[in-house]
Amino acid sequence: MKYVPIPIAMLPVGKPLPVNVWNPDGLLLLRKGQPIVSEQHRDKLYAHNASTTEAEAQAWQRSYERMVHTMLMEGVEVEQIARLPMPSAIRERDYMVGEQLNGGWMDLQEVLRGILYQGGLALNPLPRLAALENKARALLQADADDSLFCLFQALADSSLGYCATHALLCACVCELAAQKLGLNPQQRQSLMSAALTMNIGMAREQDVLARQNEAPTPEQRQLIQDHPQLSLKILVWLGIEDVEELDLVRWHHQPDSAEGLPHNLQARRLLSMTDVFVAKMAARRTREALSPLESAKSIYLQTEKEVTASVGGALTAAVGFYPPGTYVRLVSGETAVAVQRGLRANTPWVIVIVDKNGMPAFNYHCLDTADPAYAIASPMLFRSGKVAINVERVRRAREKIRR
Repeated sequence: MKYVPIPIAMLPVGKPLPVNVWNPDGLLLLRKGQPIVSEQHRDKLYAHNASTTEAEAQAWQRSYERMVHTMLMEGVEVEQIARLPMPSAIRERDYMVGEQLNGGWMDLQEVLRGILYQGGLALNPLPRLAALENKARALLQADADDSLFCLFQALADSSLGYCATHALLCACVCELAAQKLGLNPQQRQSLMSAALTMNIGMAREQDVLARQNEAPTPEQRQLIQDHPQLSLKILVWLGIEDVEELDLVRWHHQPDSAEGLPHNLQARRLLSMTDVFVAKMAARRTREALSPLESAKSIYLQTEKEVTASVGGALTAAVGFYPPGTYVRLVSGETAVAVQRGLRANTPWVIVIVDKNGMPAFNYHCLDTADPAYAIASPMLFRSGKVAINVERVRRAREKIRR
């Protein structure tokens, strides 16, 4: 039987454990329902490499992810969630194999957030990350525009947490841009894996920073600076052996470093640029979000043109200046949401959501902004364009132009 190490540091003293605890050789250390009675007892379990079965580890992890998701939906501050121990109970449905990967992007977001929050203490992380990546790639291949729409919309919703949405969106953008650059399948796999995990060293703090009213403290700035190396250490500890993925994570803030793998340079630049591109589009309480167009421009201004030309061109070609899920104002004065990339980067298909009189629009029809009558006048910020959008109606409207 396969045993998985349990996160001893996240187990509360005095509360019953919802799993049997074994050593790696199959010797029972603690029965389900029994508590850790003291710190010394905890230390003893740690010394014996306390583990549980793979099935119970996966169910326990799902229970943790559900707990975190529920508390985020209830508005609990991330700092409080970050201090939570592992739950003391597991629901029966948490034992359903693969349940968390049968849904869409928000299901993946919930799973990934749990792994990123736990970092080096994550239960059975490698098979779960692999399954998550496979599902993400399948969703992206099935409908890239719908994938971008869901994730750019989620980026504007702070109640969902930021770290996992950022990671998934970076992974999708990197995969689409890497195809434009002609990177081979192995390079693209390493790149997507790195995008999902590059910020594991500061995942909880990412969500704290997204919600706090003050500028980053000196300690937070130091963590931002140090987190690539910390993420690298965590991934090595978890058992990641892909040297290209580890290289990408280590240098995603310094993509042109002379150290590391020279053949990975283009992928490094893409990951770094995508990381910044997505981050600039996420609002903070201390600053406004940038539109995708403004974010792309700011990256070009801060980096030498010859360095970014091919990578920036691929990124722009992959998602456009107005990616699905982002907002625009039309020359007619109407507010619309982009729902599908167009033939050119600046001509997406859109759906009007607010008419020129400021009233919500309820008839969803896809409009081609390549038509001068529906041309884009300017991008809009998430908050200024945010209205309730029915995703299923968006999908039905898109089906009419895809036939």
